Amino acid sequence: MRLATRGSAQARGQAEVVAAALAGKGCAAELVFVETTGDQRQDVPLHVIGGQGVFVKEVQQAVLEGRADAAVHSAKDLPSTTMPELVLGAFTARRDAADALVGRRLDELASGATVATGSVRRRAQLQSQRPDLHFIELRGNIATRLSKVPPDGSIVMAVAALQVLDETARIAERLDPTVYVPAVGQGCVAIECRAGDARTVELLASIDDATTRRAVSVERSFLAELGSGCSLPVGGYVDGSLLHLFLASTDRPLVAGQPRVVTDHLTLAGDDGDHELAREAARRALAAVGGRDDG
Repeated sequence: MRLATRGSAQARGQAEVVAAALAGKGCAAELVFVETTGDQRQDVPLHVIGGQGVFVKEVQQAVLEGRADAAVHSAKDLPSTTMPELVLGAFTARRDAADALVGRRLDELASGATVATGSVRRRAQLQSQRPDLHFIELRGNIATRLSKVPPDGSIVMAVAALQVLDETARIAERLDPTVYVPAVGQGCVAIECRAGDARTVELLASIDDATTRRAVSVERSFLAELGSGCSLPVGGYVDGSLLHLFLASTDRPLVAGQPRVVTDHLTLAGDDGDHELAREAARRALAAVGGRDDG
């Protein structure tokens, strides 16, 4: 099976895990490397060039054009709705979904200390707790970002990304994901294939992690209800029977420098009704922060 993936060390590591899982089912796999818009434009903040989708469109296109059989993505990079020509054939077992500080712990950061992150969500979450901090943009691959830890501050990283590259020793503090709610799908890998490719669909189903699929599917229902064009800082995380949600509106602050924030923690029933529960929570959250800001 030909697996399309980005060429970064993290993406390669994730795709190799998928290839190994397929090998365990008797299916040999090779990697097909694709450069994405997000890889090409590392001088521009992600929310400026499009946020979700900038790391997946070209990888998906390789599958649609027949240059690959399946596309391997970080699940958090996927848009909230799947293209009709593709299906989500598998989710790998989730790694640690939390974010982490590399550099100094939160309680070690002095007033005015610098925190670097390219994520509007991470910035809004930390800013809501510590409006005294100074935030700057951070782009680049994992190695590049790890080289840019401010001398007086920290950078924010996904724990899972550091796990893939065996860099967890760099973590100064793991941020509680029930408080600093991670991005929808963070910590797992999603594999897409063509909807009509029955053989590939069957093979991917054999490596699918059902627990992760259920959790991420509910999270994606929350995100989809916000709208595919939503530019608000958003997080959603299913931890067992609980759905943790975060939404902020940075252009309608409560006070200067602090975003308007809503969090929610909902008990799930473990059935299909959880998707409507997530959608209803999204509608409430949008109303609480003042509605959509994407026009």
